[in-house]
Amino acid sequence: MGKATGFMEYDRKETYCDEPEVRIENFNEFHYGLPLEEQSVQGARCMSCGVPFCQAGVMIAGMASGCPLHNLIPETNDLVYKKNWEQAYYRLCKTHSFPEFTSRVCPALCEAACTCGLNTAAVATKDNERAIIDYAYEHGLVKEEEPKVRTGKTIAIVGSGPSGLAAAQLLNRRGHKVTVYERSDRPGGLLRYGIPNMKLDKRSIDRRVELMKDAGVEFKCSVNVGKDIKAEELVKNYDRVILCCGASNPRDINAPGRDAKGIYFAVDFLKEVSKKLMDNDYDSKEIIGAKDYSFGSLEGKKVIVIGGGDTGNDCVGTSIRLKAADVKQIEMMPPAPPCRAESNPWPEWPKVLKTDYGQEEAIYKFGSDPRIYKTTVTEFLKDSKGNLKGVKTVELERKLDKETGRVTMSPVKGTEKELKADIVLIAAGFLGSEEYVTKQFKVDVDGRSNVKTEAGMYETGRDKVFTAGDMHRGQSLVVWAIHEGREAARAVDESLMGYSNL
Repeated sequence: MGKATGFMEYDRKETYCDEPEVRIENFNEFHYGLPLEEQSVQGARCMSCGVPFCQAGVMIAGMASGCPLHNLIPETNDLVYKKNWEQAYYRLCKTHSFPEFTSRVCPALCEAACTCGLNTAAVATKDNERAIIDYAYEHGLVKEEEPKVRTGKTIAIVGSGPSGLAAAQLLNRRGHKVTVYERSDRPGGLLRYGIPNMKLDKRSIDRRVELMKDAGVEFKCSVNVGKDIKAEELVKNYDRVILCCGASNPRDINAPGRDAKGIYFAVDFLKEVSKKLMDNDYDSKEIIGAKDYSFGSLEGKKVIVIGGGDTGNDCVGTSIRLKAADVKQIEMMPPAPPCRAESNPWPEWPKVLKTDYGQEEAIYKFGSDPRIYKTTVTEFLKDSKGNLKGVKTVELERKLDKETGRVTMSPVKGTEKELKADIVLIAAGFLGSEEYVTKQFKVDVDGRSNVKTEAGMYETGRDKVFTAGDMHRGQSLVVWAIHEGREAARAVDESLMGYSNL
């Protein structure tokens, strides 16, 4: 696959990227693909290794190694090298529902497991994937066609995030009649409202949804299942129901002063900004200067983000674009090492320090990395009117509990500090599915409030009700959600038809 000696002849080259001083002035995507001639060279770097770990999608030491979708990566890279873009698209879509999403937001599990990456830079598989799908759209290759034969079976999918969309796509292709319910005003779930536009332009979601509508998938938005429509109604009126509601219950910070005005969950903050951008026809100037957010204007304000993950980074980048005067990001854990530790060998996921786009922008804007490691908030400070004015923090250190053998992060006496803040954004992760949905559908949940199924299965304990995505496996990546949606579609199809060709 690829050119036999390509990995020795060519260096890795990634997509072009706007510099921070340019990109913080708008909410546009800021990565640009290489010319196809240059991208085909990147396909040549695929080294025809005997065992393609890149497509394995297995768990090693509790972490995913390789693509969970089992994309046929060496074959696709070979077609990129040969400049056969049309066949590369058809090959990729044998296993993938939405390359336009993952090629923009996936952390590239495939590249972390690339054999070439053991001794040099990994093959640029993610950028190859983006070049393929962008070419396919530009040349009219991406289609969803109405099935010529319908089975007469009906399916309701609750939630239109990546798992719900993937399940809907495959089940509709199979000939079942699919209706997708979404409580927000537009389809997409956290693809639309949890990921900022500069990472994933929402028009790419609209483009895919329109194709699915044309093929017969029905979307019912602004319908909150469990409130606007009862669970029993769906179970009664449809042959099968798939719950794809996501892990949408945000983790709170229960510290004194939590009732101060000026504290928001990250997911609500990001949703409000994304919605305003779409409502204003993607005019960045209109939303950057807006003062009618629920949090007011960020211009001239000090923002503290609690949480060090992708969502926290997105809050940093979004706050900078909204002209915040200062942004800090508080993380409980210590920084990862700059290089792989001996205890973290290839092909495990590399637990190394990453400086993401939001942190890069903060360094440019404010002169230093916004992250404050090994620290937690112990109190929210408010003024006489109840407005947030700052936070109290304390440093943490690792301690081994000799009785349980568990390592915990414990406060260090004498390290207390106060930081000024006008706005706090809580990006501390999610606790799982929301109770009003699981209770109405009478499905069992585990200790993390994820919907229970047998291991590796998607059918719940409730007859006719299935589940997929973050609601099933817990907060995870878009690529895992797509995998879950596709697998749930297969399980539903088999339960309806006695077999499945999905």
